[in-house]
Amino acid sequence: MLKLGVIGISEGNGHPYSWSAIFNGYDPVAMADCAYPVIPEYLSKQTFPDACIPGAQVTHIWTQERGLSEHIAKAALIPNIVEQYKDMIGEVDAVLLARDDAENHYAMSKVFLDAGIPLFIDKPLAYSLPEANRILELKKHSYDIFTCSALRYAEELYLSPEEKEVLGELERIYARIPKNWKNYSIHIIDPVLNYLNEDDGIVSMKRMDEQDSTQVSVEWQSGLITTFDVVGAKALPMEIRLYGSKSTKILMFEDTFSAFKNSLMRFLRQIEERRLLINDTRTLKAIRIVEAGC
Repeated sequence: MLKLGVIGISEGNGHPYSWSAIFNGYDPVAMADCAYPVIPEYLSKQTFPDACIPGAQVTHIWTQERGLSEHIAKAALIPNIVEQYKDMIGEVDAVLLARDDAENHYAMSKVFLDAGIPLFIDKPLAYSLPEANRILELKKHSYDIFTCSALRYAEELYLSPEEKEVLGELERIYARIPKNWKNYSIHIIDPVLNYLNEDDGIVSMKRMDEQDSTQVSVEWQSGLITTFDVVGAKALPMEIRLYGSKSTKILMFEDTFSAFKNSLMRFLRQIEERRLLINDTRTLKAIRIVEAGC
């Protein structure tokens, strides 16, 4: 059984609750009292312990507040609370850095990477290319860091061969999500990159701002145009619109639990197989677009 530590929590981010529950199961009464009502809502639709990821358990937690750590531990059945996150060293096999305040990722990552402990770093890895490279340079092995938006693995955002045929050659993609650019643009960038060839390069980027919305349009070497639109407080759903040479298609993100579970399972697979599943070139391409809107 792989022992995992979890680090939290940043403002608006309930991943320490949800990610830990996906491994451990959860206490419904305590989880119902968390600050993120969507989490108990989608957890309640699963059957536990059958829905748990096998082969690993979150055994240790640290947050900046002891009371918060105690509540997450109770809700997600985590047996150990540490006073400092470095106290996990020697106790866990890997760490879930479940905070999306990327300005803290380097300092928190360095402690564990220096000790040879692999990390899942929550999205985005960084807000700029120099900072992303600075973190990636801490790796002792190529597979020490796993980082992405879980939406990269959202099955409802994938295209079947039949759907690709109906669409024809992709000419334009528009992706939209609410909230703020710095922390949420990666949720549309990562899945959109799935539709591009790995070697497709960025030709140019253009940023446009309107009130609390930020939009970045990217021209690719293939001729494809992708537009990433983060619309602030507007109550609009996340969606991806694909415009092909034959038809168009709109994809909607719907299943948070499965996206999280799929990404966490990839992290375990990367550790087990000791090989990088998302190459650094792809990761840095995503961060370059994030940086353009910051």
